[in-house]
Amino acid sequence: MRRFVQSFSEESLPRGVPAALVAALAACPDRFNIAVRKPAAVILDRGEGLVVEDFDWGLIPSWSKLPETKYTTVTARLDRAPRSRIFKRPWEQRRCVVPLNGYYKWDRSVSPPQPYFIQSQAGQVLFAAGLWDHWHREEPHVFSFSVLTAGNAAIPAPLVPDGPVFVESAKIADWIEGPWFPQRFLARMPQPALEAYPVSRRIRSRDEDDYTLLDPVDPQEDAVATVGFGDVADDEDDA
Repeated sequence: MRRFVQSFSEESLPRGVPAALVAALAACPDRFNIAVRKPAAVILDRGEGLVVEDFDWGLIPSWSKLPETKYTTVTARLDRAPRSRIFKRPWEQRRCVVPLNGYYKWDRSVSPPQPYFIQSQAGQVLFAAGLWDHWHREEPHVFSFSVLTAGNAAIPAPLVPDGPVFVESAKIADWIEGPWFPQRFLARMPQPALEAYPVSRRIRSRDEDDYTLLDPVDPQEDAVATVGFGDVADDEDDA
């Protein structure tokens, strides 16, 4: 997972989301190609209740000397995050939820690789479990986040069955406040039914950001039409 979409309306948000969050999410700007180091809306609690704020995607640990990292931190593996030097403190103290309409995932079994858009079969907003951190060694401070990933059999073929771990809308506060056994909490969380369809390779460009990126395409025609947009990035994973 290296790109995702946030374009919310009150109608697209499932039951169980507090009214204040519904209003805040519906007011967020539409973003159709969120990439690393770009801002995205996250849900968190600073001690006064759930709020929606814009954080940068790609977690920067608070102990880093610079407001950057040489590691790929847009995602964090659920089975490794609690023991990771980068994610251990956020795992223990700074949990968040990342709302999204869906995300892009590359099918590497074909040449050239073809991106797909994965979304809920019900057409509602999904809520991915995440971690955040606050880098504040100098100005400007940076608030950033990562999305937790694990195997997910709900992801349809031909895509690799691995992706974000989703939280039920009624359980958002439970995850953020910190369950006693967080790995077990997420491992037992029912995952939504998903669907996927091929979309344009234009998503490869960070500068492309409009609703037409969500239009279904014919993979063969798209391969010809988007020759100038290059191939999948070297740091793309299969999550």
